[in-house]
Amino acid sequence: MVDDDLIRAAHRLLDACKEAGNAIIGTAESCTGGLVSAALTEIPGSSRWFERGFVTYSNAAKTDLLGVPATLIASHGAVSQEVAMAMADGILTHAPVFAGVAVTGIAGPDGGTPDKPVGLVHFAAARLGYETIHGWHVFPGNRAAIRKAAALTAFDLLTRILQEKA
Repeated sequence: MVDDDLIRAAHRLLDACKEAGNAIIGTAESCTGGLVSAALTEIPGSSRWFERGFVTYSNAAKTDLLGVPATLIASHGAVSQEVAMAMADGILTHAPVFAGVAVTGIAGPDGGTPDKPVGLVHFAAARLGYETIHGWHVFPGNRAAIRKAAALTAFDLLTRILQEKA
């Protein structure tokens, strides 16, 4: 079961979908492993706005499912602004959606480096006709706390891009 904070964030996002003219959305998740999608699908009727979620945990999945160039991953790493933005753009290319959000990071407890510590997460949101936006954060805590914080941030970023006016 998904916790109440994530459900509230999912409700806010679905409200933004309605306000944006019944916008259809999608997700591309790596370190959150489908947590954003799970929170959305906890809400009855969410299928009206949520079209699909890609869980692209491996580099191969990012390439195969979203079209992220392997050379981009090799040169910048899977946890990077460039890959997060390519993932978000890939949602628009590979799904019939109006907007989408991508999450890629290091949830730990292992896998961090001095340049990319455990807790580093990159986010990107894409919307048809708009420039893709990016954000990143280093979240404290254990794996569960990092994944939850990343999911909440993904909800906020996608809600924000849906609320932008032309």
